[in-house]
Amino acid sequence: MKEFLNNFKKIAVLGIGNEIKGDDALGSVIAKKLSESLHKDNVVVFDGGTVPENYTGLIRKENPSHIILVDAVDMAKSPGFIRTVRKEEIANYNISTHAMPISFLIKYLESTMDADIILLGIQPKSMELAHDISKEVKDSIEKVLSTFFELIE
Repeated sequence: MKEFLNNFKKIAVLGIGNEIKGDDALGSVIAKKLSESLHKDNVVVFDGGTVPENYTGLIRKENPSHIILVDAVDMAKSPGFIRTVRKEEIANYNISTHAMPISFLIKYLESTMDADIILLGIQPKSMELAHDISKEVKDSIEKVLSTFFELIE
């Protein structure tokens, strides 16, 4: 992530997730926590929930140099495992349960703006309906938030 954010001018963070499906909520939780704690002119945060494509116009309006999508990604790793997933690798993983595939969202953003884009994936433990976020993923959320605050300060 440090390498990705090198020389950024403006960052857009788009949290993706379903708040009623356990660990799938992680992107939305990160977006909400960043929005509450981070007040910088060069960072904008959106909670895209289950319809991240609805935020493409707002993201374009902000004209960021870097876009970070945050979502639950099944990478067949231990719950809470964190990894930046390059767009070329997205087809290798099972990513969330949303209507529009993340790869389409990235292609659309790339076709309408000049920004570097990555997906920050966290391995979920459970994405069952009406479950809470697992301890492993909660710990990873805190680690992501801490790292993000370090990198942009």
